[in-house]
Amino acid sequence: MKKYINTGNKDTRSGFGAGLTELGQKNENVVALCADLIGSLKMDDFKKNHPERFFQVGIAEANMIGIAAGMTIGGKIPFTGTFANFSTGRVYDQIRQSVAYSDKNVKICASHAGLTLGEDGATHQILEDIGLMKMLPGMTVINTCDYNQTKAATIAIAEHHGPVYLRFGRPSVPNFTPENGTFEIGKAVLLNEGTDVTIVATGHLVWEALVAAEALEAKGISAEVINIHTIKPLDEEAILKSLAKTKCVVTAEEHNILGGLGESVARVLALNNPAPQEFVAVNDSFGESGTPDQLMQKYKLNNQAIVEAAERAIKRK
Repeated sequence: MKKYINTGNKDTRSGFGAGLTELGQKNENVVALCADLIGSLKMDDFKKNHPERFFQVGIAEANMIGIAAGMTIGGKIPFTGTFANFSTGRVYDQIRQSVAYSDKNVKICASHAGLTLGEDGATHQILEDIGLMKMLPGMTVINTCDYNQTKAATIAIAEHHGPVYLRFGRPSVPNFTPENGTFEIGKAVLLNEGTDVTIVATGHLVWEALVAAEALEAKGISAEVINIHTIKPLDEEAILKSLAKTKCVVTAEEHNILGGLGESVARVLALNNPAPQEFVAVNDSFGESGTPDQLMQKYKLNNQAIVEAAERAIKRK
């Protein structure tokens, strides 16, 4: 299999900050709004370089979404920044009514997603946000895997007209996708070809899927690994093409098993080509405080869990 190299651990939120800074230089219509978390969202450089296009809203997330929606009427492209919990659950009504229903060109950018914000505690974690956002008609949902891909996605969504939810994380994770690579919304990335099982992963679980594929290879199992960075619209063609070869699939995500990538893939299989599917996800529970590694181990969101799920899926063929 192709060996992907970790060029050094970096946090995906810094990829967002770098992409936003580049956008500020390239596109004068890009504006940024933050709910009192400039440092956490890495929006410092944008604020420093474009103070007239940066708006500190304070801890008033609902107002931030409403302001962003209004800005689109004048042709601006607003990027809102706060934690995923506050970007979705706290302001769902405003997103539904003022952004999604009205088809406003707002980019909702959410850091500290999933479990891996760790020590910030369970009340700041959210494992339901992908489900909340993918259910909104017209909403594009993106969940990036590393620094490089987050930067590329941030730049790409400015060119996409319509509401976008961009989800990324707090911790430093392996950075392995190409630097300055292109990002195509709705187009999955085939990372490794295989014939025995398909592993469809998103976000922080993509690297874990690659590690799992190496472990499976050592056991004589050929795993195909697909990076689903765009959960909606989902690249159904890539999934079905892979399943035609492997006949079984594992989905892996840092999200609740209910409402996430796994359920979207299950729908595709049910409508087109039913096949055994195993889920690596949080099993209908909230998180808790702890280090990212401790939480990913406890909730079985790691390469070992993916290996075990792949072996179960193969047995069900």
